[in-house]
This record gives sequence, structure tokens and C-alpha cells, in this order.
Amino acid sequence: MSGPVETARAAWGPDIPSWVLVLARECEASSQNKVAARIRRSSSLVSAVLRAKYKGDIGAVEDLVRGVFEKARVQCPQLGQIATNVCRDWQLKGRSFSNVNSERVRMYRACKICPHRRKEGV
Repeated sequence: MSGPVETARAAWGPDIPSWVLVLARECEASSQNKVAARIRRSSSLVSAVLRAKYKGDIGAVEDLVRGVFEKARVQCPQLGQIATNVCRDWQLKGRSFSNVNSERVRMYRACKICPHRRKEGV
């Protein structure tokens, strides 16, 4: 039985992205379910990424992994330095307008014109 790192290496081959290895190592250190919970996505998404079968926006998953496990940051025009996964969460919230609080309204407007904005996302 192979572990997550071996599974990822076999699926991705020699050009495996470094962030996929980080994801696999985190799964090996704890569990796929715990890693999925930390990035706030499903374990099936994690499995599909490790097996190089994920059909969604792989760049969005990379942002989540890098933000949570590698502490990657971006410069948000509204909030300053934030983790890439936090940026991704604000982008998802910003898909529809909601005036529940002033921060949400500010971020909705900021995310619409932000250079980090993606059209698709997980």
C-alpha cells in the first residue's frame, strides 16, 4: 500500500508541482480528511489533486495549499498582506453582493478589480 506522497509522485510524474508534494506530505503526516478540513475543502478534492485527476481550477487549489501550509501571502488592496487562502475565500464570498456588514461590501468592491482575482475558483 502506497502513501500519499508515492501516489502523487506516480500520478504527476517527474514534473510534480512543489505544492502538490506539500499537500501529499501533509496528508502523510496527519490524514487526508484533516488536510481537507484545514483547507476547507472536501477530502475527495484532495484525493483528486493527489491523483492528478482534479478537473476544477487547479490554481485555486494551489492558492489554498500555499496559503495554509506554506504561509504564502499576497498584497490585498483593501486588507494589506493576507494569506492566499484568505484571498481565495474573499473572492468566493464576492461572487454575489451581500450587505451584511461594511467589510463585506468593501471586499466585494475591492475583489472585483483586484489583480489577484480569478474568474473560476474552488
